[in-house]
Amino acid sequence: MEIRDLIVTPIVLILIYGLAFGIRSSVTDEVNRVYFIPALTVKIIGALALGFIYQFYYSGGDTFTYHTHGSRPLWEALIETPANGIKAFFYHGTYGAGLWSIAEKIWYWRDSSSFFIIQIATIFDLITFSSYSATAVLFSVLSFIGGWMLYLTFYTSYPKAYRILAYSCLFVPSVIFWGSGILKDTVTLAFVGISTYCVSRLIIDRKISILNVALLIVSFYVIFSVKKYILISLVAGIIVWVASNYILRIRSAVSRLLLIPTVTVLSIVLSYIVINNIMGDDSRYSLDRIAKTSMITAHDIRYGWGARTGDGSGYTLGKLDGTWQSMITMAPAALNVSLFRPYLWEVKNPLMALSSLEALLTLCFTAYVLFTVRANIFKYIRAEIIFCLVFVIIFAVGVGVSTFNFGTLSRYKIPLLPFYWSMLAIIYSTWKEDKILRLQD
Repeated sequence: MEIRDLIVTPIVLILIYGLAFGIRSSVTDEVNRVYFIPALTVKIIGALALGFIYQFYYSGGDTFTYHTHGSRPLWEALIETPANGIKAFFYHGTYGAGLWSIAEKIWYWRDSSSFFIIQIATIFDLITFSSYSATAVLFSVLSFIGGWMLYLTFYTSYPKAYRILAYSCLFVPSVIFWGSGILKDTVTLAFVGISTYCVSRLIIDRKISILNVALLIVSFYVIFSVKKYILISLVAGIIVWVASNYILRIRSAVSRLLLIPTVTVLSIVLSYIVINNIMGDDSRYSLDRIAKTSMITAHDIRYGWGARTGDGSGYTLGKLDGTWQSMITMAPAALNVSLFRPYLWEVKNPLMALSSLEALLTLCFTAYVLFTVRANIFKYIRAEIIFCLVFVIIFAVGVGVSTFNFGTLSRYKIPLLPFYWSMLAIIYSTWKEDKILRLQD
């Protein structure tokens, strides 16, 4: 904490809330307006809390590496020697003339995905005079925008589920904490929400807008630049979403049933082609190498960083040998660990305890919805539910088999939680609405 934080952060907060109250009537209605400012507030609190936890509990970590050893020296270079600062901003990873004095201060100089976060933080630093807390607040605003757009995506189709969808998209505790500060997870979470909204408007609702097209392109680019595996899950989910939306609009049940196998095969083939083309020359995330990448990542986290922390938060799902067969074998356990673990008896530290309580709540809500709707659950399947399910399964299995550390997993899994909770919320709300209509008849 520096003097500049105490001066700049209050000013930034005043400007943010002034803008938020100014635009609130344009982006809300009389039903969901009540959640707008509270959702923004908890995001800001989450960003500041993350900084305190990293400083006083972890004694450092990624968020300070992105700022103190990332955007701060880049910001200083832009102020002191603009030519070199601009060169460093766009040509990281090289050591040309005038760049070494900057590069030696930036720990992630040669890591393109991490440097992308540093670039975003640097842009915010130009507004906040490189105040950590003020820059973190701007990251939280970005995350809030993505969360609110995700909420609007589902709320527009299921307005009667407004309350539970608000919790699902805006108030999940771990999403607030890990998805608000200066981290990769904040940025990817934000743009997953933004891209989902844009796809819904452009493809599902067929309302073409240049702004939404531009936002979708930017969102895909940002996610691709930061965490490619999230884009793999998202693209696969979107393709299935569009296909299922087309099928479910067909009135004839027989025609829908006949089309399902064909559309399923086409969706899989199209997903394979699109994902392989998106990944381009990055062999780590090509579909024939991703199992190997998962094995290497899991080993590094479990026996590298995870082992050095000594916090006992590691886990294993069995032997991952870098083949698709081993990933498929572990898929059920990976899905379980991403959604419902750590269990209470696996808790080793305070943050794990909070994660465990949230996982227990997720399990209880899942059981409640399944028990309540029971055999009629297929009656309430909607295109949005299929999209959420595909995205959640692919993403949960991916992070579950490639992490092997509960602390890291609690961060990595946050993009799937709003979709999983929203899926359950839509099923339950649709069932409840149908039940009320049947009672009225």
